Amino acid sequence: MDNRTGGRAAGRAALALTGAAAGLALWAVERAAEQGGWSERAAFGGSTFVFVFFAVMLALVGPVTLRRAALGALGVAGAVAGLLVLAGLRFAHLLDLQGTVLPFLAAFVLGFVPLPFLIAAAGPGWQSYPALFSESWRLVVRATAAGLFAGLFWAVVWLSDSLLGLVGLGFVEALMGAGPLPAMLTGLAIGLGAATAGETGSDVGPELLIKLLRMLALPVLIVAVVFLVALPLQGMRPLAGGISAAGILLAMAGVMITLVSALVGREDAEASEGVFLAPVGLALAGLVGPPGLLALWALWLRVEQHGWTPGRLFAAMVGVLILGYALGYLWAVLRGGGWRGRVRRVNLGMAPVLALAAAVWLSPALNAEAISARGLVERFEAGEVAASELDLYALSRWGVAGEAARARLEALAREPGQEALAARLAGDALEMPMLPGEAEALIAELRDVMPLQPPTATATRDLLLAGIPAVELQLWLESCREPLPEGDRPGCVFVVADLWRDAPGEEAVVLLREMSGFIRYEGLGLRDGEVQRRSVVSMAGALPDLEAGAALIAALQEAPPPVEVAPLGALGAGGGILLLP
Repeated sequence: MDNRTGGRAAGRAALALTGAAAGLALWAVERAAEQGGWSERAAFGGSTFVFVFFAVMLALVGPVTLRRAALGALGVAGAVAGLLVLAGLRFAHLLDLQGTVLPFLAAFVLGFVPLPFLIAAAGPGWQSYPALFSESWRLVVRATAAGLFAGLFWAVVWLSDSLLGLVGLGFVEALMGAGPLPAMLTGLAIGLGAATAGETGSDVGPELLIKLLRMLALPVLIVAVVFLVALPLQGMRPLAGGISAAGILLAMAGVMITLVSALVGREDAEASEGVFLAPVGLALAGLVGPPGLLALWALWLRVEQHGWTPGRLFAAMVGVLILGYALGYLWAVLRGGGWRGRVRRVNLGMAPVLALAAAVWLSPALNAEAISARGLVERFEAGEVAASELDLYALSRWGVAGEAARARLEALAREPGQEALAARLAGDALEMPMLPGEAEALIAELRDVMPLQPPTATATRDLLLAGIPAVELQLWLESCREPLPEGDRPGCVFVVADLWRDAPGEEAVVLLREMSGFIRYEGLGLRDGEVQRRSVVSMAGALPDLEAGAALIAALQEAPPPVEVAPLGALGAGGGILLLP
C-alpha cells in the first residue's frame, strides 16, 4: 500500500470515527433528556450544540487538520446553539419555536457561511475569492455525498436483513434496539461518504458514486455467503408483512451485479483499489447465480399456487435477465486471469438484451395484463380457484383484458350451477377491495381486541374509527392480534385525550406494534365534523420504538397517561407525545 492510498484510508477512518462519535453523542443527549436529567431548553441547546459541532467537524476534517476543525466547530456550534436558545426565549413554550422555519433557516446560514472561510484561512487566506468559491461547492458535494451514502448504507442493511430473514437470521430488530449503535452506524456512514467525496474534489462525476458503491461490496458479499451457507441448514421461510421472497432475492442479485460493475470500472487502470476489493469483486461475480435461481424457484411456486400477475411476469423477466448476467459472470470468472475485461464484455453484451426485453414488455408480443386475466379465468374454469377466492379487484386494474375477463365471468355466472359466482360478482365493488359492511365488522372486532384508555371513551373511539378505511382497519386488527414480546398483551392501544385545546371534543393517539417490532403512531382528531389524520411527535425528539415502544404500549394499557397543560395537550408518556394540529 503506497503512501497515497494509506493517507486516504487514514482520512476515511478519521471521518468515520468522527461520525460514529457524533451518533453516540446525540444518542447520549437524547437519552439524558428522556430520563428527565435535563430541562427541555437545556436538552434543546445541548442537542443543537452536539449536532452542529460534529456536522462542522465532518465538513472541515480533510481540508484542514483535525485540531483546526475541532476549534472551528467549537466556535460555530457555540454561536448557533447559543443564539437558537436565545431565540427560543421569545416563546413561552419551546415547541412553538420548533414549529417555525425562519429561526432554523437563519441558524443554517450562520453555521454554513463561516466554513469556507475557515478552510481558506488554512490555505491561501480567508480573503481569496477563488478558494472561497471552490470550497463552498466542495462542502455542498461532501454533504450530498454523505447523505447519499448513509441512505445507501441503510438500504443495504434493510435488504440484507430481508435476505437473511428468509433463513431465519434477520438482525435489524436487534440492531435497532442496541442502544446507540444505530446512531453510531449512521454517523459512521455519513463520515465515510464525506471523506470519499473529499477525495474527488469539486468535480461531481461517476467516480464519486462508484467509490461509494465499492465500500458496500464487502458487507454485501458477507451477507450473500452467510445466506447461502445457512440456506441448506435453515430452509426458506416467509417474510413478515407479506414481503416477496422472490423480490428480495432479485433485488440482492441486482445489487451484486451493480457492485461487480462498480468494482471492475471502465478499464483495469480504474478498477477497484486495495488488496481486498479485487477478490471481493471476483467472489461477487461468481455468486450472482444462486439468488437469481432461488428467486425464479420461489416465483414458480407462487405462480403454481396463485397464477400469473403482471408483477410476477415482470419478476420472471428480471430473473431471466439476471441469469444471463450470472452465466456471463461465471464464464468470466472461470476463465481465470483477465476476468475484469470479460465482465465488461458481458455488460456490453447484456445492454442490448435489456433494451430488447423492455421493448418486448411494451409490445403486444407480451401483454402481461391479458396473460394474467386469461389465466385467472382459466384457473376458475378448471376448478383451481373457488368463486369466493377470485381477485375481482385485480381484474379492475388490468385494463381492457381485465374487462374482457370479467365479461367472461359474468357470462359464466348465468349458466346453471354457477350461483356462487353470480353472488360473488353481485357483491363485488370495483373501486374498493373491502365493502362498507366489512368495515363495520372490522370495527366491531377492534372494539373487542384493542385496549382503550380511558375505558369510558367509547363514543369518541367509535366516532374516530368510523373515518378509517376498511383496508387500514384490517392492518390495525393484525397488529392488535400480534402479542407484545412479554406476555399476551395485544400489540396496540387507543388513547383518548384533549390534545387540541382550541378545538371542541377529544382527540386520540393510536399505537400499533408492527410484525417487524417497529411502533406505528396514528393521530386522529375531528375538524368540522370530519375525522382528520395528523402527525404524532415527541417533545423528547424521537418517539419510543422497538422495545421502548412496546413497553409504552403495555404501560398505556394499564392506565391512561396524565395530560400536561400546554397550548397543545401532551400525553405525559414516551417523553411527551403531541398531536400536531
